[in-house]
Amino acid sequence: MTLSRTRKILYWTVPVLLVAGLALGVLRALDKRATKAEQARSAAQALQTAPVYEIGAADVVRVRTLALQQTASVSGSIKALQTVAIKARVAGEVQGLNKREGDSVAAGEVVARIDPTESQARVRQAEQQAESALAQVRIAQRTQSNNQALVQQGFISGTALDTSQANLAAAEANHRAAVAALDIARKGLGDTVLRSPIAGQIAARAVQNGERVGLDARVVDVVDLSAFEMEAALSPADAAAVRVGQKARLQVEGLSQPVDAGVVRINPSVQPGSRSVLVYLRLPAVAGMRQGLFARGEIVAGSQQALAVPASAVRNDRPAPYVQVVREGVVRHVPLPEGGAPRGLLDGVPQQAVPMLAEGEVVLGATAGAIRDGTRVKLAAAAN
Repeated sequence: MTLSRTRKILYWTVPVLLVAGLALGVLRALDKRATKAEQARSAAQALQTAPVYEIGAADVVRVRTLALQQTASVSGSIKALQTVAIKARVAGEVQGLNKREGDSVAAGEVVARIDPTESQARVRQAEQQAESALAQVRIAQRTQSNNQALVQQGFISGTALDTSQANLAAAEANHRAAVAALDIARKGLGDTVLRSPIAGQIAARAVQNGERVGLDARVVDVVDLSAFEMEAALSPADAAAVRVGQKARLQVEGLSQPVDAGVVRINPSVQPGSRSVLVYLRLPAVAGMRQGLFARGEIVAGSQQALAVPASAVRNDRPAPYVQVVREGVVRHVPLPEGGAPRGLLDGVPQQAVPMLAEGEVVLGATAGAIRDGTRVKLAAAAN
């Protein structure tokens, strides 16, 4: 009887325990699933919520009204204001050329000679021809004087007197021609001496002593380093604002300090190919400056008041340049006006005019990097 009762209890207890275990497992699975769903919803909400970036004071600038210097960029090689190529004015052998590159010469100093032997012979020949012509003039004068006396006495006719007068005129003309030939020969002898017309330094030596050169052959180049000039090509738009007398600041290759310059001339015509306008700037002599050095800089063409930010704040990673403006804690991309806005300098720092913004607006600087339009940001206390 007891065994039967025990079997009966086990018969009903085991199924109940199995059902209870199954129910507990189902409850645990449902609870785990609900937890995962909640975590997924939280993650989705976190992805939908845009992050808030904190912007430091060093990463923002404010729009200010500034007096911008209107400038025109220039570049080119500087040249000595006076450069002379001394050439042979007669053909012959070079002699007495002792100057070399870098040597100084004074104005009028003899730098070389051309062998004068042939020129001296031409001078002597011309002198003899002039003396011979002068002797013919004297003979013709005596003949003329004698004929005048004979005509008065009636021994010869007037026709003979006219003939002697013509002979005298021809002799005088031959004498003048001989004297002119003598002057030419003496000039040729003087041209054998090559003098420097300016004071300066030898920049190039094209020939050596004993070398025979032809007419107009270059012998040496002399450069005066007391003043320099630079020729710069400007676009017609930039050249329109440039005037004679305006100042410029140039950085010359190899020099640590910038050099002040001034506009001295403007070419009245544009260049046929490039359509550029040539502007000439005068530079003072500075220690270490040499002809041919490259220089670049800015011509200050005027000044104007404008709302501006540093030019580095303008971003160009899109087809149209823009600035990143913080409005009510949100970054907005504001493009520059179509056609561009003027640029200028303030204490040597490039500035960009931003007429589409208001005074005091916050603009992200170059150090802030690119931030997506519509991103919420938080400005540091020092930037507010």
